[in-house]
Order: sequence, then C-alpha cells, then structure tokens
Amino acid sequence: MLHQFYPQVMHSYRYELNKDMHLAAAHFIPAKAAGKCTNVHGHTYVINLTIAGDALNDTGFLVDFKTLKDIVHKRYDHSLLNNHKEFADSETDMPDSFPTTEVVAGTIWRLIQMELDKYPNKPRCIQVLVRETPTSYVVYRPKEGDFR
Repeated sequence: MLHQFYPQVMHSYRYELNKDMHLAAAHFIPAKAAGKCTNVHGHTYVINLTIAGDALNDTGFLVDFKTLKDIVHKRYDHSLLNNHKEFADSETDMPDSFPTTEVVAGTIWRLIQMELDKYPNKPRCIQVLVRETPTSYVVYRPKEGDFR
C-alpha cells in the first residue's frame, strides 16, 4: 500500500488517529450542469479519517479502527451511493444531497461524529478526506459549532 500524507489539521489534542480505507462505489450527479457525471459511473475512493482527543477509552484506544471501518466501508463499499437514504433527496434536486465528493465527505463526518458522541472519552472527527480519483480529492473540516 502506498503511504500517503494528508493535509494536517492544527489542534491541541494529545492524540491523533488516522484511518485510511478504500471502497468501490458508483454514483451519479442528477444535475444537468454536471456533464458526464450525470451518468452512473464508479470510483475506487480513498478515504482518510482524522480523529483526535485527549483521553483514551478503557481499552487504551482513542477509538477502535474497526469501528471507523464498519461505519464507512460496510455502509458504502460496492454500492450505488444515490441509493442510500442520506442521498435520497438527490431525486428532488437538492444539491446539498447529491452524492458529490464534497457531500460524501460531509456525510461521512456526520456518521462518524454521531458515533463518537456516544463515547465517554469524547473523541472528535476533525477531518475527512475523500479522494475520488488519483488527482482529485476533497477535505471536510467541521467548524467548532458542528460538535455537540
């Protein structure tokens, strides 16, 4: 596996965890302005999650890597993103629900952070990077007000 370096998030947490994963998924963007992307097509996405926090859990983890993979990989691998309920509004022409790389990155952040909010050690997902092609990627970074 090629080791990659990603944009760094400045923070003051003691621990920073990064989880990489690959998944194969298809999508289409139901907007005329999307050109060729209005057609169903697929990508091998590379996703990097950055989780940070000051305290470890009872097992000595900030969060278990497997939990992160289960939330993202199990949900989206080998699927048509448009069929997932979080992108269902794409049929009603709501651009913020089209499964663009930007929207996918923000959606992954929300799914991850909803799980992390249940943890007593309060880790935070501070960055989600979604690479759609070898030359194109999106970085999603939440603002402070996005955390509960």
